[in-house]
Amino acid sequence: MAILLLGLLPILPKLAKSSRADKLQSLINADKLRGVFELIFAPLNGAAREGAPIDCADGKIRRCFPIMSGWIANHMENVTLHGIKSNTCPKCEVPPEELESRAGHHCARDYARYERYQGENSSLDSETHDAAHTRYTNETHGIKRGQNVFQGLVRVSTPDLHKPDMLHTLYLGLFKHMMDWIQGFLKKHARQQAFDDAWKALPP
Repeated sequence: MAILLLGLLPILPKLAKSSRADKLQSLINADKLRGVFELIFAPLNGAAREGAPIDCADGKIRRCFPIMSGWIANHMENVTLHGIKSNTCPKCEVPPEELESRAGHHCARDYARYERYQGENSSLDSETHDAAHTRYTNETHGIKRGQNVFQGLVRVSTPDLHKPDMLHTLYLGLFKHMMDWIQGFLKKHARQQAFDDAWKALPP
């Protein structure tokens, strides 16, 4: 009973296949997704600003200010919700080529700044539009068209919301990858049966 269903995301009708239709479809999907989450998150903003009476464990009622502190999702779900490219990190601005490196320190993502850039650029005429600045911002920080669904939540740090999804990240991701690699290595050196026998010999 730890999980409550708050809503189901709508599946929008697909447009005819073309590069222009794909861009339009992406914008429509992002706008609809933002609209659904705004509806779901609306009560949170009121409670975060004004507070809400909540029953505490000692039997007293206190005025609390609940805020969202974490969001569990796999990587592809996270990049969709954050409005960034699939080869980027939702938490910081590490370049894609440095994702597996521990070198250097990278700034936390500032989604409010990204949204300001998008708003400023979309309000400019295409001829006076600062294309170089927009291209630098989007390519350097991995921003896609569309908005971050978490932006605007009161007292919430968007980069800190991201939490690892144990199922997809570890069990179906790292562990499966590691086991596939080990089994391939064992087969190559004709040691698969010895490996299986060792596991079979272990007690339950």
